[in-house]
Amino acid sequence: MIRVLVAEDQSGVRAGLVLILRSAPGIEVVGEAADGEQAVAPARELRPDLVLMDVQMPRLDGVSATRKVVAECLADVLVLTTFDLDEYVFGALRAGAAGFLLKNTEAKDLITAVRTVARGEGIVAPGVTRRLIAEFAARPVRGTGIDPAVLDTLTRREREVLSCLGEGLSNADIAERLDRAEATAKTHVSRLLGKLELRSRVQAAVLAQELGV
Repeated sequence: MIRVLVAEDQSGVRAGLVLILRSAPGIEVVGEAADGEQAVAPARELRPDLVLMDVQMPRLDGVSATRKVVAECLADVLVLTTFDLDEYVFGALRAGAAGFLLKNTEAKDLITAVRTVARGEGIVAPGVTRRLIAEFAARPVRGTGIDPAVLDTLTRREREVLSCLGEGLSNADIAERLDRAEATAKTHVSRLLGKLELRSRVQAAVLAQELGV
């Protein structure tokens, strides 16, 4: 079972998300939260596999809540957002969110997204992810504090994989690009994340854009 905590301040939206998730086999909603503070506390207590996190919430925003959940290794975080690509979204990705999802996503795609993130495929909806990454890349870099020397620790293959992640490619896409089996591509991604001490593929994509890989 994939154990999910739903954090969304709008009660109607939250109820809809819970209803959809509970209708899916293999997914269990173990808790609900109406703001960021309420999301962190039950995450510590319940240790869900995934937190479905709205970015704009009262008391503690979703970015700050994501940062706490990820820093304490409580769960993976799948961010809920609108079509508006704003600093809340980018902040959540830098904080270690495993992926993001648009609020108008169809029910079946929500379920797929939860299962995708739960199995370690952090980037959801590659086409939309590429749009977000492109928007991010077009913005001026504001003192990210990332040392470009980190690239010197990577092998040629690892830099290629990081570049692919920066484009929002899936494991299948990376395998095709590198002419390797998908399982091999997945292994390369896992090793790269470990080497760079990153929590998610999306975090790696942001890093790639910030360093111009």
